[in-house]
Amino acid sequence: MGIDPLDGRLIKLLEREPRIGVLEASRRLGVARGTVQARLDRMRANGVIRGFGPQVDPAALGYPVTAFATLEIKQGQGPDVRAHLATVPEVLELHTTTGHGDMLCRLVARSNADLQRVIDRVVGFDGIVRASTAIVMENPVPLRIIPLVEQAAQEGTVQDGT
Repeated sequence: MGIDPLDGRLIKLLEREPRIGVLEASRRLGVARGTVQARLDRMRANGVIRGFGPQVDPAALGYPVTAFATLEIKQGQGPDVRAHLATVPEVLELHTTTGHGDMLCRLVARSNADLQRVIDRVVGFDGIVRASTAIVMENPVPLRIIPLVEQAAQEGTVQDGT
């Protein structure tokens, strides 16, 4: 699976203007409407583009505190812990990891005091042995994908590790 410079330009356009239509995208990119649609369909089918939903800021919803919690879990409890964490709305992301800890969660809360409530809910599950939490002070480099898209488009392919 790969992306080329046109795919990269299309992704960058969608990042800048997520509500742009296929016809307008084709006009701006100087290609046929069918080309844009085929590229979008292919990139969605290959998992390059995962969605077109709105980007929501948790702070604007009343959750200005972000923290990361490293969780140590009991052997064999991974599926149960994942199911438990999926029920906690303040758990925005969950990653299984190597190294210190078994899982890394990105959490949000309404305040530092509310963060304690969230942590208590997260760790109040028999499969979780220990948690270590770090509060985010600032986010100078927010989640970004476009530099990676530009690099992949220049290389002409997305490497699959094989």
